[in-house]
Amino acid sequence: MADAGVRIELIKFYFKLGLLYKDITTVLSVKHGITISERHLRRILNINGLSRHKDYSDVANVLLFISNGLNHSGQLHGYRWMHAKCLANGLKVRKEDVRLILSALDPNGCQARKARRLNRREYFAKGPNFIWHIDSYDKLKPYGFCINGCIDGFSRNIVWLFVYHNSSDPRIIGGYFISTVEKLNGVPTLVRGDMGTENCYVKSFQRFLRRNRQNEEVNENAFIEGASTHNQRIECWWGHFRKQCAEFWIDLFQRIRNNGYFSGDILDKGILQFCFMGMIQDEMDEVVKVWNMHLIRPTRNCVMPSGRPTVMYQTPTLYGTQNYQSFVPMEDIDTCRAECLFRETYPCDKEIFDLCAFIMEEERLAFPTDPYEGLDLYLFLRNNIRQDLENLQ
Repeated sequence: MADAGVRIELIKFYFKLGLLYKDITTVLSVKHGITISERHLRRILNINGLSRHKDYSDVANVLLFISNGLNHSGQLHGYRWMHAKCLANGLKVRKEDVRLILSALDPNGCQARKARRLNRREYFAKGPNFIWHIDSYDKLKPYGFCINGCIDGFSRNIVWLFVYHNSSDPRIIGGYFISTVEKLNGVPTLVRGDMGTENCYVKSFQRFLRRNRQNEEVNENAFIEGASTHNQRIECWWGHFRKQCAEFWIDLFQRIRNNGYFSGDILDKGILQFCFMGMIQDEMDEVVKVWNMHLIRPTRNCVMPSGRPTVMYQTPTLYGTQNYQSFVPMEDIDTCRAECLFRETYPCDKEIFDLCAFIMEEERLAFPTDPYEGLDLYLFLRNNIRQDLENLQ
């Protein structure tokens, strides 16, 4: 049992994330072994001055946060997503206030989002870790950014989302899978992926780790291959990802290319990766944090539950199901790790990284903190390096 101080800090943390009272008590019980009633939870929150309906953040701070977000991929967000993002960053604000601020600051974006329509498909999964859907997102690949993600079929919790300068090597995707299995200390019942060589290591690992289970039929088909159009859980989520993050970067890089500052060669890709790789991964981490904590609303498709992905993933008993994860011995994980490749600390080719870092040090340049500073740095480095190459010739 956690002491009183730790318990209060946990309650504050989950409260500020925007969880409902029943979700807070459930997560405390299942994840931390702390059992309290909703009535006692309300009492603790009241003593610590925490309330849903007062002590809102200063409007100026909210305006500044949203305004800064609109300079990045935040210009793609609807008011529900932006509200969740505010909560995830410690700002207490009403959803209606966020809607009004967005409509004032970005009227064109609000109008464009209203015109869109979403067609839903029916889907069913037994519970958390019954099936994972993995896929690569290739819209930024022409610019050197290879994105790979995995989503839990039942809870829609994002299991991993990484960007790297290489995703064609199946050992990299295998490394994502094994790192996650090691972190969770278990493997899902099924994995669904596209047909192709990029998933061959994941397929081998999944079947190896699921061997000697009671249900041999499931083990034999532990990895499901199919067309990307049938891998609907992750394919559907890529649509959300594009709307909330990727569209901004696609437009930015397209403008660079259309203006003649990106040829697509190894050098341009390497400099672009040097300037933007960390920034893109940070935004993707933010997307995962907000998505996993946001509320999925009920729909007419009553087969799948509604709620917050992280709560559905961690507390399946609340939804009348169970965790379908299987324990994996550490020696089996080590066997798989020996066949994997893992992301290096360099965002691009090491020679290009060393060259860019040397120029920045010589010119006393600071690393960019936003995409537009990154763009200035990219143009400077590209011009500098290409001039040196022309002089050598």
